This record gives sequence, structure tokens and C-alpha cells, in this order.
Amino acid sequence: MNKHFPLGYDILHRFEGNPIITLEDIPFRCNTVFNGTVVKKGEEYFLLLRVEGQQGYSVFALARSKDGLHFTVENKPVMKPARKGPFARYEKYGIEDPRITVVDGVYYIMYTAYSKYGTRIALAKTEDFLHYERIALVSEPGNKDGILFPERINGEYVRLDRPIGKGVGSMWISYSKNLVDWGKSEILMTPRPGMWDSYRIGASVPPIKTEHGWLEIYHGVKMTVAGPIYRIGTVLLDLEQPHKVVARCNKPVLSPREDYERIGDVGNVAFACGAVVEDSGEIKVYYGAADTCICVATAEFENLIDITLNRKDA
Repeated sequence: MNKHFPLGYDILHRFEGNPIITLEDIPFRCNTVFNGTVVKKGEEYFLLLRVEGQQGYSVFALARSKDGLHFTVENKPVMKPARKGPFARYEKYGIEDPRITVVDGVYYIMYTAYSKYGTRIALAKTEDFLHYERIALVSEPGNKDGILFPERINGEYVRLDRPIGKGVGSMWISYSKNLVDWGKSEILMTPRPGMWDSYRIGASVPPIKTEHGWLEIYHGVKMTVAGPIYRIGTVLLDLEQPHKVVARCNKPVLSPREDYERIGDVGNVAFACGAVVEDSGEIKVYYGAADTCICVATAEFENLIDITLNRKDA
């Protein structure tokens, strides 16, 4: 490690045991594992993983841990693409990128349904992380990265998502009274020309409530002659009017540098997908690396706030 940066080159500090889950940890045959969403219930961590099977489409598997660092994966997938009913035609090519949010004591999962018609955001819920009840398909095609806020704001559920408009992926915000019918959609954030998130952005982690606003950990993409580079950044949204951006980090908090982040099914990817704020004030951020494995990095939570407010030089 460089002597000038004893904690690493990034604001988030990589766990020395990374990657924490690879395909060798999956007890059934698969091609790769990535983009897992996490929730801490009591003293146990539940990590819902996207696993791409050898047949080419993705399913969800469940991993459990007592310390948030060392996980054991269940013996078989806990959720597969629907093969009958109204969801079947829209999940024919797989289910992808789950995001768990606890709202009013219920564990909701927004995920991507993928088919020949494109990507759509779908919503399910669970009580035990082993059985999942589908609720609705909640977007038109061409949308993904759906994430619920952990509480209703002004009586409404709120979500972030990433539709594609004129080839540009920006972050939008929408509202609902019942989690099924969504509207009042408006643009929230766009890529910033000339910066690390100049090509595409999207929500990554369910927003975390702070005194400064809702902290959203998002992914930003820069296109290069060698292909895209996915990095992790942060933004604060107003507590009562979450369509208003309070502050946005100028620099990413994690960039792909290690071999396991640079080499894989999709190279140069650090893609946040879940976070847990511990009572100690530490935040664990879980991320998919190179679309091939799951990793974790940590920081002091207040440090992330300072970086978002651009109080410190990243």
C-alpha cells in the first residue's frame, strides 16, 4: 500500500478478505455471482445475491452471516424467474439486481425483470428471505435500478429508478400511494460532462436517513476508449422534498483498482448494491466487482457525509 495513503487510495476501505463471495462459494453450478442486496436483522446479515446460472439467465440466492464479512450461501436458489402467471413473459430472460428495503416492518425487494421486451422494475416482498411473494410490475420497459425509500414521505412511497431517455441513463424519482401505481415522475440527477460519472448514473443502495438529508450511494459510469468504468459515489437529498439535491460528491468514494474489480465478466466495475450502518458509526458498503464476485468496503459514516458535502478533499 502506498505510504502516502495508509488506508488505501479511496474513501471506502476495502476489506482485506475481498472478495467475500465468488462462484466457488455457491453450492450449485453457476457462471458468476454479483450485485447482492443486504439487510441486517437482529445480529444476522442477510445478503440476497444475483447469481447467473450456466444456462445464461440470473436467479437469486441467499447468503447469511454473523459478522457481515463471512457468509454461507443456501444450497439452492431462493427465487427463480416466474414460469407461469403474469410475470412469466417479462422474466423469461431472468431476474436481476435485487434491492431490499424495510418499509413499515415489511421487507420489500425491487428487482429487474428481463425479457425480449427489455428490462422492467418489479416488486416483491418476503418475511423469511426464503419465500418471495410477487406484488407487481411497476415500470414500463427500459427501466431498472429501482430502489425504495425506507419510509413514506408526505404519505407516499418514494422510489428512485433509471430509465433510459435518448440513450442517456439518468436518475429519476417517482411516488405511489399503494406501491403498485406510480407517478409524479421527474428527473433527479443527470450525468456530469467531463467528470467520473459523465456517461450514466443510477441508484445503488436504499437511501439512508441522516440529519443532513437522505444519503444515496449511487453508481456512476465514465466511457473510455477501452470501455466503461463503473465507480461509486454519494449524494444527499432533501428529507421532506427528496426531488431536491442538497449536495453531491465531486469525486468517487470507490474506483476499480484491484484485479478482482478490473478483471471479470465485465471489467472495471465497482457497483454498490447494499449497505449497513453499524451502531459503532461504521458503514459497510457491499458491491459487485467486475460482475464476477461480491466485495465489501467500510468507512466512518460521518466521513461519507463530509465527502458528500465536499467538506474534505477526497
